[in-house]
Amino acid sequence: MEWTGARYADGPTVEVETWIDSPPEHVWELVTDMELIARISDELQEVQWLDGARGPSLGARFTGRNRHDALGEWTTTSHVVEFEPQRVFGWAVRDPENPMASWRFALRPADGGTQLSQWARMGPAPSGLSLAIERMPEKEQKIVFVRLRDFERGMTANLAGIKELAEAR
Repeated sequence: MEWTGARYADGPTVEVETWIDSPPEHVWELVTDMELIARISDELQEVQWLDGARGPSLGARFTGRNRHDALGEWTTTSHVVEFEPQRVFGWAVRDPENPMASWRFALRPADGGTQLSQWARMGPAPSGLSLAIERMPEKEQKIVFVRLRDFERGMTANLAGIKELAEAR
């Protein structure tokens, strides 16, 4: 990841992608299995669907328990805000109208397989990162950059895990 100098209020984003030698319908099953994503992820530790939901659908909600060596542990509630089967699965953390972060998997058929990307945006609502920025405003750009790098590293590992499972079918 290259230095961007972004500030939190800029709503900085990061995206990673990979090609998977498996059809979109198989990859879709994996990216929408949030319990699987929690097993692959270093940061997301556990997911629990709320309100009787057994999986993602537009408007469904889930809690995510997270852990990060430098940031500690926390739990958030997310709302599924994008859901187009075999195309896009996205969620907003805490408030769907003013999220503290937004995440998305996008799939498209490509070269006999699937082009898969994972994207994330910080903000615009305050998050735990906002507290660090308030304490050290002179380091805001570095704090944002380091966290975006964390996102990128985690998403790269997520896609590698999904790719391995999808191609092993």
